[in-house]
This record gives sequence, C-alpha cells and structure tokens, in this order.
Amino acid sequence: MSTRERAQELLADLAGPSAVLRDDQWTAIEALVVHKRRALVVQRTGWGKSAVYFIAARLLREQGLGPTVIVSPLLALMRNQVAAAERAGVTAATINSGNVTEWDDVHARVAAGELDVLLVSPERLNNPDFRDQVLPSLSADAGLVVVDEAHCVSDWGHDFRPDYRRIRSLVAELRDGVPVLATTATANDRVVADVAAQLGVGGADTEVLRGGLGRDSLHLAVVRIPDPTARIAWLADRLESLPGSGIVYSLTVAGATDLAALLSERGIAVAAYTGQTDPTEREAAEQDLLQNRVKALVATSALGMGFDKPDLGFVVHVGAPSSPISYYQQVGRAGRATDRAEVILLPGPEDREIWSYFASVAFPREHVVRRVLEVLDTERPQSTPALEPLVELGRTRLEMVLKVLDVDGAVRRVKGGWLSTGAEWTYDRERYERLDTARAAEQQAMLDYQTTDECRMAFLRRQLDDPSLTGDADVDRCGKCDNCTGTPLSPDVDAEAVDRTRTRLDRPGLDLAPRRQWPTGLAKVGVSLSGRITDGPEPGRVLGRLTDPVWGPRLRALVDGDDAPAPDALEQACIAVLAGWTWTERPTGVVVMETSRPALMEDLGARLARIGRLAPLGTLRRRPDARPASGANSAFRVASLVDAFDAPDLTAHDGPVLLLDLITDTGWTTTVAARALRAAGADAVLPFVLAARA
Repeated sequence: MSTRERAQELLADLAGPSAVLRDDQWTAIEALVVHKRRALVVQRTGWGKSAVYFIAARLLREQGLGPTVIVSPLLALMRNQVAAAERAGVTAATINSGNVTEWDDVHARVAAGELDVLLVSPERLNNPDFRDQVLPSLSADAGLVVVDEAHCVSDWGHDFRPDYRRIRSLVAELRDGVPVLATTATANDRVVADVAAQLGVGGADTEVLRGGLGRDSLHLAVVRIPDPTARIAWLADRLESLPGSGIVYSLTVAGATDLAALLSERGIAVAAYTGQTDPTEREAAEQDLLQNRVKALVATSALGMGFDKPDLGFVVHVGAPSSPISYYQQVGRAGRATDRAEVILLPGPEDREIWSYFASVAFPREHVVRRVLEVLDTERPQSTPALEPLVELGRTRLEMVLKVLDVDGAVRRVKGGWLSTGAEWTYDRERYERLDTARAAEQQAMLDYQTTDECRMAFLRRQLDDPSLTGDADVDRCGKCDNCTGTPLSPDVDAEAVDRTRTRLDRPGLDLAPRRQWPTGLAKVGVSLSGRITDGPEPGRVLGRLTDPVWGPRLRALVDGDDAPAPDALEQACIAVLAGWTWTERPTGVVVMETSRPALMEDLGARLARIGRLAPLGTLRRRPDARPASGANSAFRVASLVDAFDAPDLTAHDGPVLLLDLITDTGWTTTVAARALRAAGADAVLPFVLAARA
C-alpha cells in the first residue's frame, strides 16, 4: 500500500468513509512524511488542516518515529483535537491550565513513549518544570512539530501572544530532519513572512501552501442600527429564526454577560462564554453548543480559534472587531459543513471607544519596561505578585512585559518567579510605532467594511492578501453577501420590541462583590496588610456600567458633565435599586464619599436619606496630606488609600451604613473606605455606587 493510500484510509477513520483526501492536503502530508520537510500552510477555515497533521502524525509513528508535538492556543481547540485524534486511532493527550491534576501522568506517558500526539499550550513551553524536564526529551525524540494558529507568533497577527515566541527555541533544538508544520487561516503577506522568519520555516526548502480564502457557504451582511437598544431588540427578535445554532460575539466580557442574561429572559436558550468563565463551565457550554442544546453561545473572542462545529449555522457580532482579519477568523467558525450560514455584523458607534481602550493596554513605554528590569535580581527569583508593587503596571500587562523580555533574553522564568539575565536589552521603539500604525489601518479597514458597496467576501479576502483573487470585481464576487444580492437585511425593528428591551435595560442595579484578599506585597510599599480582608464592606450594588447600552450614556453624562444637583430620573433609579436590594440588615444611615461631583452626590445622598428615613451621617473625605491616588496596580492603589480618609465619628450610630459613591473601577476605594468607616464605629458598610467602569 502506498503512503497516499494509507493516508486516505486514515482520513476515512478521521472524517468518515465518504471523505476524500484532496491533492492540496496530500501535498502537505507528502512534504512532511515522505520528504521530512518544513511546511507553512495558509488555508481557509474548514480546509482540513487538523486532518493533515493527525494523518502525518500517525504515518510518522508507523515509520517508528517519535510523537508529534502540537502547540495549540485554546482549550476548546485542544478538546476537539484530542477527540478527533482518537477517531483516527491516534493516542493523544494535552497539557494545559485546565487539567493540572493530570500533568504528572501525561509527563510519565511521554517518558514511556505511550503517546502519539502531545498537545501543549504555548504557556507551558516556558513553565520551568516542563521546559527543563519534558521539553528536552520531546525535542530529541519528536517525529513532527506542529504550530497551530501560527499567526499568534507574529507581531502583525491579530492575536499576538508572547508565549508563542518560545516556539523558536523548541524548533531550534530539534535534531536534523524533523519536519515542522505551521498552520493558520488568517495571515496576510506581512504575517506570512514574519511567521516564516520566527519559526525558521520560510527558506527555500520549505513547502508553502497558500490557498484561496473564499467561503461559498457564508452569507455576509451588515445591519447598521445606531441606537444600541434597538440593535439588541433587533437581535432578540431575529435570533430564533437564524438557521441551526451559532455564536453571538460581543467585544467585552460585560457585554457578553449582559446580553446573554437579556436573551435568556426572552426565553432564548443561550449561555455566556468569556475568558472569565470557569473552565468547567466553558467545557459544558461548548458541549451544549455542539449538541444543539442552546441556540447560541454569547461569547467574547475567548471562543474563537479552533472551535470546530461543522454545522454551525450563524455568527452574529454585536459590535465590530477592530480588525477585518480577526473578523474573518471568527466568522470562519460557521458553515464548514452546511450549504448556507448567516454572518451578520451589528456595529455601533461605541465600538471605537472599546478599540481605543484595548489599544491603550498594549506594550508599555520604555521607562516602564526599564523599571521592571531594574527591580529584578540576577540570583533571587521574584514572583509576579511580588514584583507588582514595585512597578507601575497591572498584573496582565506586567506578565506580558516579562514574557516579551524572556523571549528577548533579558529575563528568565525559573521556579519561584523571574530572574534578570543581566543581558543588555534594547527597546524597539520603531517596531512598536509600526504596530500602532498597522493597528490604526486595520481599524479604518473595519470601518470601510461596514460601508462598502463591493462584495464583502472579496473585501475580507483582499485584507488577507488572498492569492486567488483576480482583481476583477465581477469575477471575485461571492454572489451571496447582501451587497452582491442587493437584498440587505432590514434594520427595522418593532417599536414594541424596542420598548420591551428598553424596559429591561432600564432596570437598574448590578451586584458589587466585595474584595476578599489583600494584594500581595503591600509590605514593600509600606502597608502592613495581608491575607483575608475581615473588616471590609458587605456585598454592594451598582446602578449601572459605563459600557451599558442604555445606562452608559446617562452615567457618562453625570461623571463627565458639569456638577449639579441630582436629576429626578437618577433619584428614581436609585430608589428602584434600593427597593430590590436583598440585604441581610437594612441600612439606618448614609455616608457620602467625597468625589469630583460634590453637588450631585451630596444632593443625592440627602434625597435618599429623606426618602429612606436614613440618618445623614456626613461625607467621607480624603485627607489633604494623603498619597496621590494611583491606579497602576492593586498594591499601589491600596497604598494610596490606606489612612487616606477622615471618617465621621459613627460610634453613636446603630445599624449598617449605606456608603454612596460616584464610580468604581477596581473596588479598592470602596474596600478601604468601608474599612475606615468600620474603624470609626460603623456596624457594617453597604456600598452603593452609581457607575462601574466595566
């Protein structure tokens, strides 16, 4: 039996007896298995990239070679891949943050040669135990290395991850003749060149397979509804009529959570899926979608790369991603094994604000990075929480900086934390400026996509430098999108549906969970607090988020506008929240937090005291000599708040105190303020905040 015939047999095991190995798939398999070459495959979603590497893995094992190592970015992708491997008779296991209890067993199976395929997250590659104990044997024995979603290795990719750069070390340490396969569906010319350079798979001996990116099953449409309430009502009215089950994407975690709650209340079977969703709940939600037990998952980009449901019937975006490349990647989840799938974009004018926020938390300026290097020791490891109080960076950005510095050779991750290597490091200002320029261009392209009158699929393909485009608009037309067919989806929505949605969105009030633990490292900034918080606030309430489609504009007007007495509508909304508050013990007094809007807050406090028959207990003011407020990270924030308040004497007051504040972000101001009131004699503190930033 020839190698191609055996590959066809394995494909039938993997995808069913009717599956036929295409010539372009065989070209990739042949390059890896027969010629032991390196290959870079850039093909549309649904092309069958996973089939290529699982078949190659099995064929190489049958030649007596070692296991295949697949670097894969998402838990959902890994779970799907392990299931697919089993269908092809491939023994596979995964190492990721969701199966920590299984790591030792997997390591033992690797050492015993029991696995055909090991899937690892890029973050594992620099885990000290994995890097020092497991990776060397894999590098020495691997039969094939696969880098899935390889655009993540590139600065220019839509989902750059510093951990992906560590793959260079893995590839560099391979023995001669080990084939390497890099795959992605979302790479333009610039990303392809960068990935090739990063992974060393772009030389003359590399098989580069780049196919057309057209997706005949996708029916692309844009529906522009400026009013956010009407936009949500439009979706709620039409979601059930969309084919099969699908994904509704939101730009933010709060947006996904709130939208899922609203749709559920309308009787539509949906679930939220975000980066903050518990891993167990994520897996259950994926299965619910795969088994069509829900109409949709309302998700952030956490549900993107690699999630495979061939019959996914639709993808809807409530809010536009900042890049047409990431948009193509997300809509590519749909219509892989169906004749028709609906793809609808519902952009909003607030999208640009969200894009701006995410851009603001990109790689920090040079002096901030230099500070990280200054506080690191060459011999004594420091953990990320220990470093956090010493630098003006939040946890997420600090971790990103450390990972980039690690790849650049300036720091090294070890057991116990991070060490400086002492190596000289150069801040590549020119590169970061180029990235800013590229980001702005992609945002403009996404705005152009919304208003273009040309074929929408051709527009996206051009953004990805699709080599199969002819340049002839008539030839390149998909014939399926709203522009090609001349049948745009109507933006009209029933006025009664809008009113119902507005009533639901107008219902004020969100939970405000109290902080439970003091941040690590406070002693380094002169604060002797640690462990559990025992003297903080009770669970509180927030009127609404600044990102809310209805309450957001109203609250921003209060936060950013001129200081004035509280409008009647605000008073009524606060009364509604207080009326629905299921507190253990009703408050008996109210304290107003000193804010930048004293007329607003003091007037509102007096009104609520009068209506609720609460004792007006004055204002919690910040001391003139208090440290300047800092929002860099939790440790710095707490340090600027501790001992910063002059609390009124509450020793003569009985009962809980309502603490009225304007805005909350991290929750630390509320926590420390409540602690100050408790120390002044308050029995308990119930925070009530008008606006939350997220």
